[in-house]
Amino acid sequence: MSTAEFPTSPESPESPAPSAAPAPRRTALDALHRSLGATMTDFAGWEMPLRYGSERDEHTAVRTRAGLFDLSHMGEITVTGPQAGALLNYALVGDLAALRPGRARYTMICRADGGILDDLIVYRLAEQEYLVVANAANAQVVLDALTERSAGFDAAVRDDRDAYALLAVQGPESPGILKSLSPKVSASLDQGGAPIADLDGLKYYAGLPGTVAGVPALIARTGYTGEDGFELFVQPEHAVELWQALTAAGEDAGLVPCGLACRDTLRLEAGMPLYGHELSTELTPFDAGLGRVVKFDKEGDFVGREALREAADRARENPPRVLVGLVAEGRRVPRAGYAVTAGGTVIGEVTSGAPSPTLGRPIAMAYVDAAHAAPGTPGVRVDIRGSQEPYEVVALPFYKRQK
Repeated sequence: MSTAEFPTSPESPESPAPSAAPAPRRTALDALHRSLGATMTDFAGWEMPLRYGSERDEHTAVRTRAGLFDLSHMGEITVTGPQAGALLNYALVGDLAALRPGRARYTMICRADGGILDDLIVYRLAEQEYLVVANAANAQVVLDALTERSAGFDAAVRDDRDAYALLAVQGPESPGILKSLSPKVSASLDQGGAPIADLDGLKYYAGLPGTVAGVPALIARTGYTGEDGFELFVQPEHAVELWQALTAAGEDAGLVPCGLACRDTLRLEAGMPLYGHELSTELTPFDAGLGRVVKFDKEGDFVGREALREAADRARENPPRVLVGLVAEGRRVPRAGYAVTAGGTVIGEVTSGAPSPTLGRPIAMAYVDAAHAAPGTPGVRVDIRGSQEPYEVVALPFYKRQK
């Protein structure tokens, strides 16, 4: 029984003193953001820049030129040891033991019942070393789960959240900006692989140690915007120096500082899921249309295998609600939680919605019944404060960059 059923008077001497919420943490770039006039917001326990000016202008800069982000709120966890790969294969749904050094993989960590605890990017830095990057809001959950699941493995799990600052340069001009800073990338660690001498050899979803503007960094060709770009993991004491070097190098290319607001609209246009919106413990990877990340053929057991096998079978026999794109015919913007209807019947729910600077119209992602998931399905509406607004069902993503 919940104690919430028995509220205690605040004047009662037995009432515990209310505990103050912990102050939000600040990144190594906090003072710099404030000097640039950033609007700051509390996000997942961190003070983070929401925007510096117009979020539409920041969004457009990333799509057409380049944007610079502080992502130091993300959660870095290092896994080392002879059985590091075996541990991650057991703890996560992907085959991380098969990942070659110098490469990265998108994957998930699930509960025993198949519910998604978080989606992750895992970098294999060396034969016995991996870097797991979790979402800020779930970093402690992921750390605790990996630590618990490490029992019996010859591997160590280390909380490295304070060891890194994370900067991201995203957009079509990002390779040129980074190249102008004379980056040095270590030789490929792939067995039999040719040395990687420059950024051109660093493929998408790869990450290698090196230097940028003389700053030691893990240089990763990854991102969350739908554009080409790089994420640079550095020691916090080097963050300001690197930010300033990137800003100077990107001045002629039109690089601008960008906040979390435009990062959200960028990832929405790119059809990328956000934990707490498209992903949750109530959904399995198969419910989210991401069953491809689950590797049943990898060696050994893994947490959630049985439940996920059942989820895969259910998805084949009786498709669950499907994640689709919705594009407005009008101007009203849908938000998470709004009902999606057809013929007066609720057929789904919006998970993310916003105006799309690239399309010039409001867009949304939503889970809808499979019978209404085909692109062009007629009669689909979103209930926006009692008004049934017409929306077109489209395939995701809304936007895909030209290679």
